[in-house]
Amino acid sequence: MSTARPEDEVLGKAYDARLARRLYEYVAPQSRLIALSLALMLTVMAAQLAQPYLIKVLIDDHILKHEARGLTALATLYLLVFAVEMAARYAQLYSMERTGQNVIQALRNRLFAHLQGLDSAFFDRHPVGRLMTRVTTDIESLADLFSSGVVSLLGDSLKLVAIVAILWWLDARLALVTFTLVPALFLLSVFYRGRIRGAYRDVRRRIARINGYLQEEISGMLLVQLFRREGEDRREFDAINRGHRDAELRSVVYESSFSAIIELIGTLATALILWYGGGRIVTGALTFGTLVAFIEYTGRFFGPIRDLSSFYAVMQAAMASLERIFSLLDTRPAIQDPAAAAPPLSPPAAAERGPRGLIEFDRVHFSYRPQEAGTEILHGVSFRVRPGEKVAVVGATGAGKTTLVKLLIRLYDPTEGAIRLDGVAIRELPLRALRRRIGMVLQDHFLISGTVAGNIAFGDLSLPAESIEEAARLVHADDFIRRFPAGYAESVRERGSNLSVGQKQLISFARALAYDPEILILDEATSSVDTETEILIQDALQRLLRGRTSLVIAHRLSTIVGADRILVLHHGRLIEEGTHRELLARRGAYARLYRLQFAPGEEPERSAAAPERSEAGFIPGPDPA
Repeated sequence: MSTARPEDEVLGKAYDARLARRLYEYVAPQSRLIALSLALMLTVMAAQLAQPYLIKVLIDDHILKHEARGLTALATLYLLVFAVEMAARYAQLYSMERTGQNVIQALRNRLFAHLQGLDSAFFDRHPVGRLMTRVTTDIESLADLFSSGVVSLLGDSLKLVAIVAILWWLDARLALVTFTLVPALFLLSVFYRGRIRGAYRDVRRRIARINGYLQEEISGMLLVQLFRREGEDRREFDAINRGHRDAELRSVVYESSFSAIIELIGTLATALILWYGGGRIVTGALTFGTLVAFIEYTGRFFGPIRDLSSFYAVMQAAMASLERIFSLLDTRPAIQDPAAAAPPLSPPAAAERGPRGLIEFDRVHFSYRPQEAGTEILHGVSFRVRPGEKVAVVGATGAGKTTLVKLLIRLYDPTEGAIRLDGVAIRELPLRALRRRIGMVLQDHFLISGTVAGNIAFGDLSLPAESIEEAARLVHADDFIRRFPAGYAESVRERGSNLSVGQKQLISFARALAYDPEILILDEATSSVDTETEILIQDALQRLLRGRTSLVIAHRLSTIVGADRILVLHHGRLIEEGTHRELLARRGAYARLYRLQFAPGEEPERSAAAPERSEAGFIPGPDPA
């Protein structure tokens, strides 16, 4: 079960100047919208404050004096002021919402781009659900900061000051009576502020748990269904979800009860005004219009106080989200892209550059957890792959085969030793240029939702349709693609769920061929398929490997007996190296692995798609065991 980490629970200070300054970087481009919103806010405030005074004038100067002249004009003016308030309020809310959404869009794009640049070790340490919370829930909390945020805070503060001044100007004694309830209001605000803060913290912690659990459940759905854990997992999720519901309800209880108490205090203030002001009207010390205006202004006085108290919780939640967001943005990738590029890596003509694709591992050590003793995966591995050579890497599970690939494409850096490409340490090569030279076909043929053509052109979206179709033809994918109703525009569902295993393999091969890398890595790229598809896949492999340096991670030894060279890893050490025949003759680790996979006298089947041995790739040949 996923659990919340401390950073999901801490709300922090209600205001942090350091975070506010960093947020300003994203707010500054919206300065015109903010200025417009401020102007509109002042217009709304002026219209709101003018209305009670117009009512006072109507009552005292016209209604009580039975003076009909000017009533129509004043009533019309009142309606116009109200209309101005509504129009300005709409425009002000829209401008602030637009400001907030623009800031959120910019910050979310920045966060997404930053995540793309982080190293694999970072994602090993951080659950996907929690990272999704950063990009979604945490950033969305900033929307409230703008919709009911800084501009509203300024507007409410100015409105309170203006109302206090107007009430004092209208009648100082009645104003003092009205303000006797303010201390109680302040104490209640402090009381509820702490509880609302705790409720918000609990809600966010439980949201993080829901996201983490969902990500884990969806990623492992096949395993859940296979072991029939649906019922148990539903109960676990229901407990987490029920906890979130209860936390949300607690926050609603605190907020609604606080609002109700504010309304109660407002009603008590109105009763005090009626009692004390009514007595002063009887003695002639106060006009009836002034009393009505007082009641109107008092109603407008308690609204901003309620909003200001709610704003504290909004600000606190936003600051906590900003703390987590900027903490993520401050995370430096362990894999640093060198600032200075090496000499051009892809000259126009291959003839001008000579053979390329020399791979060198020089005494490479590696651990996924270097700070922990005894966790080293590779121990001083050294080997060379010459340009155009086909080299296979074999070994038991956990020997370090896939780790070699991850190091070569710099998903991780070695803890010791060096890896060189054409004599240049890969640490010195720009990541984009390095990975442009290396193509991969993985065991998990990952396809994205989109079109077939889009998946083939995934590595280079500028590829013309002719190049995409040519790559598909060369790997025998064109025939089945054209049988789709939409051809190359056929929709592909997430992870290619609407395609067969063989179709996904051939599309992956077409993608690698269209990408046209100098070096090709196959991580057990073939799966169990029918005989006809196997023939197509074997021939596609020959075309894919032709003229390229290739490194094949193999679990099924039948697929690599025709390799130029085979490297045997055991517990992170390179213990054998040679051709298939040479290694069998030594009767060492490779021979033992081979005997485990094949019964005595059994030989791997020869591919029907190609001759016994080809320069193009790994064609199973006869075994002289």
